[in-house]
Amino acid sequence: MSTPDQERDQLRTINCATVLEHAHPPWTLDRYGSTRRALKYRRGEGEIIIVCHDGRGWWDPLGAAKGDVFALMQHLDPTMNFGQVRQALRPLLGLSPSHQPTDRGKRSPASARPLSERWHRRPVLRPGSPAWRYLTSVRCLPPSIVRVAAHADAIREGPNGSAWLAHRDNNGTLTHIEVRGPTFKGSLPGGHKTLFRIASHTIQPSKLVLAEGPITALSIAALDGLPTDTIYAATGGGIGPGTEAALAALLTDLTAATNAQLLSATDADTAGDRYAARHQEIAKAAGIAFRRLRPPQGTDWNDVLRAIVTSDGPAADSKNRQ
Repeated sequence: MSTPDQERDQLRTINCATVLEHAHPPWTLDRYGSTRRALKYRRGEGEIIIVCHDGRGWWDPLGAAKGDVFALMQHLDPTMNFGQVRQALRPLLGLSPSHQPTDRGKRSPASARPLSERWHRRPVLRPGSPAWRYLTSVRCLPPSIVRVAAHADAIREGPNGSAWLAHRDNNGTLTHIEVRGPTFKGSLPGGHKTLFRIASHTIQPSKLVLAEGPITALSIAALDGLPTDTIYAATGGGIGPGTEAALAALLTDLTAATNAQLLSATDADTAGDRYAARHQEIAKAAGIAFRRLRPPQGTDWNDVLRAIVTSDGPAADSKNRQ
């Protein structure tokens, strides 16, 4: 008969994905949004859990919750005490999740190359290229904004008319590549999210506009006219450990300016509201002011930009955003 400590160690080996798959109702693997290192599970509207560390850990990209399998059980049902958690976990001992990271197949020789090597093999973004046309014609980004992002090496030409958008840490190291194009939306495997960012600095920045996706960040930069005191960044959705560290470092730099402010430009939906709430918590922890920029029409700020461009209406004034 095992001791309580021995049983606790045994229960800790249960894969967090197994817990999610056996929950009531069960969570479903989002294959499209998963990588070999991070399995994204969904349940209901705006419910997401990322399983990491080979199933030993997890985190909620819409909030601050994270931990081991015991913390996961209490996250799913906060009314459970530790004894009830152990009782609920015992039937899962020895079970494996239905979906493993290897379900996505073996990586090709090209995708096995380091991200930086793959990035530098892609052409620099130039006017008239397929990705340039996608960004300026389909997504209605002004050429001036695309040119700033290309000059900062934040965007490169991807295959099949797609744009590759770079996440970098505060040292400028490439950590992750998002892909957006006419027929594809996703990310390259092998990286971890930090922040996509652009800026036009001539003075100490005092504002950070934080969006979910890079094109949304570029869209609101276009609507604002890319002021010199503002950084425009995107998390790629939820805030994982890499993004949290990059944000903390960036906000520390921002506090050197007077009137430092974080403006959350997340989508106008349930998930966007939860991301904005998380951004507000981060701003409070950093000791800087917070404001929510909720799109007045459509789902995100690219919808707003495209509506203005296609109707030849005047550009929105950031002072009038709510």
